Amino acid sequence: MKSFQLNEKTLSFLSKYHLFEKDEIQQVQLQHRLELVEAFGIQKGMRVLEIGCGQGDTTVAIADAVGASGCVVAIDIASPDYGAPLTLGQATERIKKSPLGARIDFHFEMDFGLFESTTPFDVAVLSHCSWYFKKPEDLLNYFKKMRGWAKRICFAEWDLDFTCIAQRSHFCAVSILALYSNFVKNEGNIQNLFHKAQIHELLQQANFEVVKQGTVDATLLQDGQWERSYANSIRAEFIKVPAMIQTLATSYYELMNTPNANENSLNSFIICAK
Repeated sequence: MKSFQLNEKTLSFLSKYHLFEKDEIQQVQLQHRLELVEAFGIQKGMRVLEIGCGQGDTTVAIADAVGASGCVVAIDIASPDYGAPLTLGQATERIKKSPLGARIDFHFEMDFGLFESTTPFDVAVLSHCSWYFKKPEDLLNYFKKMRGWAKRICFAEWDLDFTCIAQRSHFCAVSILALYSNFVKNEGNIQNLFHKAQIHELLQQANFEVVKQGTVDATLLQDGQWERSYANSIRAEFIKVPAMIQTLATSYYELMNTPNANENSLNSFIICAK
């Protein structure tokens, strides 16, 4: 892993909650999530709904931001047995045992389309989960349901507008994996790639007004390397796809695997709407 300097906010979190103290990989992920939540503008005392919480990477950052007087309802359609190296159940059990646990209510195997709550939310958060959606209309339906449930929506995802050649490998990797999902049935993390312009359009269709947008640096995260490794592991399966798609995938593979002194992840873009 690249050398990485933890900032004061991350060090304070680690000291305060005693989470991820010996997990360097998770510490890097945590620092980025803390920066995302700061960009979202989440305040103490807020009631927050997080959709697609996964192992709780962003959940803990939200729980820290809302403080003891706030709460986070975190849902995910996956089962507690899903995920690696820790399953969702193992990762969130660790969180529940921490001082943050009392502020978080996890719900797994929960489709937001079927989720009900009698109390509205100040903010709904979707952080790095939109590429799991198999169809754009599914994401649009989520946005429409959130319109009546939350005063504001905060959204984060990888930014396909890469700004340096070192990020090209990550861009190619996710493009390969999106092609793979479209031609070879699988339950991988990447089913669709949404550009930020598409997210703008879907939010507008759901009657949201974008009030803030920006970019959060994510170049030192490990995700680009993980996605590249996974893309290379399924290369042989492209024999099942049409010849023209094989040609396109081969081009992406050549670009992705071109030697580069630096190999950085894509940045994250954030959009806040009300």
